[in-house]
Amino acid sequence: MKQFSNRYIYIFSAVLVIVVAVLLAFVSQILKPIQEKNERIEQMRNILAAVNVEATSKNAEQLYNDYIKESYTINSDGIKIDSLKPLTVDLKKQTTAIAAINALKLKLVERKISPFKMAVSGGNIKKADTEVINAEISKLRQTLQLPVYVCFKEEKEYYVFALRGKGLWGPVWGYISLEEDFNTVYGAYFDHKSETPGLGAEINTPLFQSQFRSKKLYDENSKFVSVRVLKGGASGDSPHNVDAISGGTITSKGVEKMLEDWLDQYNEFIKNQKKEL
Repeated sequence: MKQFSNRYIYIFSAVLVIVVAVLLAFVSQILKPIQEKNERIEQMRNILAAVNVEATSKNAEQLYNDYIKESYTINSDGIKIDSLKPLTVDLKKQTTAIAAINALKLKLVERKISPFKMAVSGGNIKKADTEVINAEISKLRQTLQLPVYVCFKEEKEYYVFALRGKGLWGPVWGYISLEEDFNTVYGAYFDHKSETPGLGAEINTPLFQSQFRSKKLYDENSKFVSVRVLKGGASGDSPHNVDAISGGTITSKGVEKMLEDWLDQYNEFIKNQKKEL
């Protein structure tokens, strides 16, 4: 039996690792356009689902072009970002930015409610200045990227907004569409990565999603209240509440927070659109 030196074995192993790495990188580059196309088609299906249009992977692109006649990206001030296509927006990054905005807003609330607590707590809270915090919030709002899709269906116009948040075991996401009054929900679609089957995973079922149709985002005083997902059941005539999933409370609340966080960032855009009605 032929014996190989340790040097030979090391060199052979190193070459083998390099060859495999190169091959994997090559395959990854070849498959990348296909993966990106599949992700884009899945996005289109989700957007169409939010306007109650059922699509498959085969006809999603055609139906998207048929129904979505306009799309663009805005920041939290409602200003369009002309150079950025909405389907290319990294929603994960925007979710992180929204969380940072909310954390800064919480600092402002803490300063207002308990100046003494702020003074003795030390750290960044003690040193924080209201004007500096507001400037940071404004900067983040201006750099946010929020997709908007305009759907024309049955001679009516619907606006679709993107959503992303956190469930019990991982990310949740979706889209919600509003009627022409920019208050009434026309449709909603939610999905998840790893929620518990039969419990939190039920957010992607028609039974859960259909509850959102005809709900209102604003109260009678035009104050933004979003849609609440309530454990134990919501009143049937409530314009702002839906039922949480039995046994999936944390995921349900994740959907509620996702709606509130993201729609709050669309609020300026919605207010501007309402002025034009």
